[in-house]
Amino acid sequence: MTGKTKITISRRALLAGASGTLIASHAWAQQPAEVKVGLLVPISGLYARPGTVMREGAEMAVDHINAQGGIKSLGGAKLKLVVLDSGDTTEKAKNAAQRMVAQETDLVAASGAYLSSFTLAVTEVTERASLPVLTLSYSDLITDRGFKYVFQTAATAGSQARQALPQIIKLAETASGKRPKTVAILTDNTGASIASAKAMREGLLAENQLQLIVDETFTPPLADATSLVQKVRAAKPDLLFFLPTVISDAKLLLEKMNEFGLGQGKVPTISFGIAIAEPDMLQTVSPELLQGVLTCVASWGAKGHEALIAELKTRYKEPWMTQNAISTYGDMWVIKDALEKAGKADRVAVGEALRTMDAGPSKYYPLGEIKFDEKGRRVGAGMTIVQWQAGVPVTVFPPELALAQPFWPKN
Repeated sequence: MTGKTKITISRRALLAGASGTLIASHAWAQQPAEVKVGLLVPISGLYARPGTVMREGAEMAVDHINAQGGIKSLGGAKLKLVVLDSGDTTEKAKNAAQRMVAQETDLVAASGAYLSSFTLAVTEVTERASLPVLTLSYSDLITDRGFKYVFQTAATAGSQARQALPQIIKLAETASGKRPKTVAILTDNTGASIASAKAMREGLLAENQLQLIVDETFTPPLADATSLVQKVRAAKPDLLFFLPTVISDAKLLLEKMNEFGLGQGKVPTISFGIAIAEPDMLQTVSPELLQGVLTCVASWGAKGHEALIAELKTRYKEPWMTQNAISTYGDMWVIKDALEKAGKADRVAVGEALRTMDAGPSKYYPLGEIKFDEKGRRVGAGMTIVQWQAGVPVTVFPPELALAQPFWPKN
């Protein structure tokens, strides 16, 4: 081999090496420094408090994900949380969603929108924009519309009612020695409440040999709870299913029940959703009045979440971890896993990753898998029963997540 040939080969090798380096550098340069994730929740108006707690859960998760190296398949790109205010009406929520998809075009996914009625409106907009949305909202309608980009991490309202009712009956029988026979329903007309009541009215009560003797629906916020509670007092049901979504409504109803001699366990009271277990309840309702009240929720701070509960208390001064914080915390991790699977910051790819995800047992939602069925519902999603005990709502079901044993209020 001549010297000239050697020089030519060396030059070719250098050029090939330089080209490879340039390609690698170019590929690395294509990786985003940050990936935007949306959170569309009420930050103002009637539902600002739960929306704020959802933001706190999301912020904690984003900080934890970034501290652990960000999105590894994207070269360690950090998540950036973009918070948008849905306001306190369906119209405001829909308008906020329209602004979100128009102005935040680089969002890869979002979480939201608290009330089911808000989520139904918001996802009509996000679906057209192919923006994946994870939601803890309960209404069965959310994932009954054939949408491809909506993912329900919570058990639906109908599913929660089906899971909860046999447990409530069992608890009543064990504690009191007799099976309840009659029930009353007091519900507001928001999406999740209507869905829960619908499941009970349309067969679930009959399946469990329960007779519905009071059935009242109201529009929040209530001005006066007198007529509603008078009907319950006159009927004397064995159980009261109590479905407000506004804290002020829960307060009015509980106070009126106590005034009419129905409070503090005189009529065992079971709610769906978290209004009855929000920390703000203690600002206006005494712990004694709340003692023993049960509520069935999508998720709650439970066994295995002790470190997160402690951090939430320290960082945000929250007394306990509601479903709003723990579910939104979990949503950020699911989006993170979808980004890892997709390998690119692209909303369509993230949507496909969510549809085909199979990430094993759930850590931040009760029971089931991090996997979605053809409707977008989380596979095997369970529910949590929370009970007020000594001024704190604690997880009492399912047993493997319980932080306390349940009890039945004494008449």
